[in-house]
Amino acid sequence: MISVIIPTFNEEENIAQCLVSLTHQTVPRTDYEIIVVDGGSKDATCGIAGKYADRVFTQTSKKVGGARNDGIMAAKGEIIATTDADCILPPNWIATIQKDFKDEDLVQLYGPVYPIEEGTGNKLSLLLANTFSRIGYYSQTFYYTLGCNTAFRKDAFIKAGMYRCIDAGDDLEIALRMKDLGKVVFDGRLKVGFSMRRYQQYGTLKSLYEWVYIVSHGGETQKYSYTQKKYK
Repeated sequence: MISVIIPTFNEEENIAQCLVSLTHQTVPRTDYEIIVVDGGSKDATCGIAGKYADRVFTQTSKKVGGARNDGIMAAKGEIIATTDADCILPPNWIATIQKDFKDEDLVQLYGPVYPIEEGTGNKLSLLLANTFSRIGYYSQTFYYTLGCNTAFRKDAFIKAGMYRCIDAGDDLEIALRMKDLGKVVFDGRLKVGFSMRRYQQYGTLKSLYEWVYIVSHGGETQKYSYTQKKYK
């Protein structure tokens, strides 16, 4: 079984399309479970999620990394996949993850993203991000892994120490520890629809600058609030 973990906070406008895309996979629904870990939403997020997910509960650990950790510890699957509430998953997402993890040496898998919203600027921004990700992977110099499109072997993830509970960069930093336990692989077929709403709201350059600032300060900062997702 594969367990899909989705952290949420006030996502009533987005969570349904994400979960519907997960229920329309090419593999049987019994092959995977959906776990939504909520950060204390004040809207209808949990009620909507309950219509589709196998489990919905409130996180007890801090930050978005802690929410993912809580979900992973509650998961039944040997393989864990993580995504975000404002993403759209292609029908073959679970099947691709299943196929790749037939390699017993694989401990972490990740892939590219494409913009859900229309616009040349959005396409260019993610083209650059995906190119950056490929360069890092094929040069074996860094792993630009994103929490919206990553999968792990659960036992290796726990052994590596799980996600750090920080403001930003938890989804990139984990790969540095996972690579010591086995293969970390980029699969270009593992594409996920990614919402550009935060980039559109704050501006791409400002968003990237804030992200770089936070990551360079160890993932924690009082200067910026990196996203609107106020996970505990």
